[in-house]
Amino acid sequence: MIKVTVWNEFRHEKHNQAVQKMYPEGIHGQLEKFLSEDEVMVRTATLDEPEHGLTEEVLKETDVLVWWGHMAHGEVQDEIVDRVHKRILEGMGIVVLHSAHFSKIFKKLMGTSCDLKWREDGGNCRIWNVNPSHPIVEGIGEFIELDVEEMYGEHFDIPEPDELIFVSWFPGGEVFRSGCTYRRGNGKVFYFQPGHETYPSYYNEKVQQVIRNGVRWCAPTQNAYPTYGHYEARQQIKI
Repeated sequence: MIKVTVWNEFRHEKHNQAVQKMYPEGIHGQLEKFLSEDEVMVRTATLDEPEHGLTEEVLKETDVLVWWGHMAHGEVQDEIVDRVHKRILEGMGIVVLHSAHFSKIFKKLMGTSCDLKWREDGGNCRIWNVNPSHPIVEGIGEFIELDVEEMYGEHFDIPEPDELIFVSWFPGGEVFRSGCTYRRGNGKVFYFQPGHETYPSYYNEKVQQVIRNGVRWCAPTQNAYPTYGHYEARQQIKI
């Protein structure tokens, strides 16, 4: 069984009535709810918990970390970011959602600014499946139609993805690389664009299915973490 930790800032929900109404149990609560319907074990963690809820013990017991953040990226302690980064290199997967493109951990993994264009105008979004044989798009079909979603547009300052999974289109003419995968060390990374805090994207069945698929894809393999540093010869060296 895959062990998942859903991490959320949990700040908007405390201060914004529109977000409270949309996600009364928090964004992490909604993510936990539909992920728990799959064969996974889910726990949650939030920014204001000690060590942001991401202790050494929690991360050791986490196969895949799901990350949502927006208004408080700068409050995440660098020590915790380094701890998460280390676990990813060792094999823990991470699913990065929506505005977490600007999180410290995603920037550290990408090595770029991860900046983009954005606009909140109540417009729709069509998320095109451009990699139809990939496990992340299983059960999705050709596209996902969202009646309302925040516009994200190119240029998205990320490295060339290992695999491009989705490309989104918006009524203003913008397009966006909205589903991307990477490998970092032994760990796998999946970025997925939908999820503005006042919009019902995480109630959409196809969005939920993509995140479930992404969790399964990001789950660790049994491959051993490589040995680095000084290495003794495995046979006698003749000089």
